[in-house]
Amino acid sequence: MNSSITKEIRLLFALKSSENKWQKPILTAISIGLPLLIGLYFDNLKYGLTACLGGLIIIYLPETGSFTNRILTLLVCSFGFMVSTAFGLLFSFDPWVSVIAFGLFSMTVHWIVLFYKTSPPGSFFFILIAAMTICQPFDLGSIPIKIGLMGLGTMLACIFALVYLLILSQKEKQSNTKTIKPIFERNTYADIWEALIVGIFMLSSLAIGNLLKLDNPYWIPISCAAVMQGASLYHIRQRTFQRILGTFVGLGLTWCLFNFINYTPLSICISIIVLQLIIEMLVVKQYAFAVVFITPFTVLLNEAANPIFSTPDTLIALRFWEIVMGSILGALGGWVLHKEKIRYASINQLEKIVKRH
Repeated sequence: MNSSITKEIRLLFALKSSENKWQKPILTAISIGLPLLIGLYFDNLKYGLTACLGGLIIIYLPETGSFTNRILTLLVCSFGFMVSTAFGLLFSFDPWVSVIAFGLFSMTVHWIVLFYKTSPPGSFFFILIAAMTICQPFDLGSIPIKIGLMGLGTMLACIFALVYLLILSQKEKQSNTKTIKPIFERNTYADIWEALIVGIFMLSSLAIGNLLKLDNPYWIPISCAAVMQGASLYHIRQRTFQRILGTFVGLGLTWCLFNFINYTPLSICISIIVLQLIIEMLVVKQYAFAVVFITPFTVLLNEAANPIFSTPDTLIALRFWEIVMGSILGALGGWVLHKEKIRYASINQLEKIVKRH
């Protein structure tokens, strides 16, 4: 019994091997950092924070595939980021209309990701951006500016990715490395029920935040979506524990960071860039360690322009309970999702057997 528990703990915190190239974390940090620094230069950190969200598009850059397919993936995902932003901002005029709209959006985007077999992180960042924007105060006049800033952020990331892929393609030619893997591969067995389950849990998570009258209820759906990304029931349980534990430690790091950076715009920018670099290096190797740094990163990214940012004790307490609620709801959603995947896989197998005969 003790040996099995020890084994589980060892597996929980074990560092995994990764096929990701070492340049990817640096590329991600630059894609997020440059919009921030440009915003800082023009004395508008709020705009810089909006644009740097677009830099997250670089995470969707595939590790393999042809040059055309890889850059095309980024361009399509960039359009998706802008649609997510526009959708959230347009439906933020009423909290309960936003709940229904967010559930339908999450269901649709998850089904599209399933249909085209999009590689991880799948629908997560589209849902994250929609959740953040749909919880903002409605301001019709600022919508074009925010969409434009998101577009500029994705555009910069695509330019960096283009340069990176051109350099990489030359190295692959020299080493005669060929990677012929289709990126947009259609999945004829995309399960609408799986997408519906994701939509229902996203709707429920935002509804809980609104019912509790939280100032930024998007923390619950973001945490819920992160946990539901687990590939299996064991992986989901593991992610729930890792996320709650990592968040607890990460909020301690956030508190220390708040007292260190003194809330100056330059220190906030540098902190976000350094944290993103660490996250990108850790997230594929050890999720629990990565969450320790994801927590202050997301708090700084989302709360730097928030008045409650100046009272770290209150902010940290609120975010902890919101993330715990979202993680527990995500674990429940993951369990339901896993049962649906088993059912759907069984039906697909039966259909294949029937077709053969």
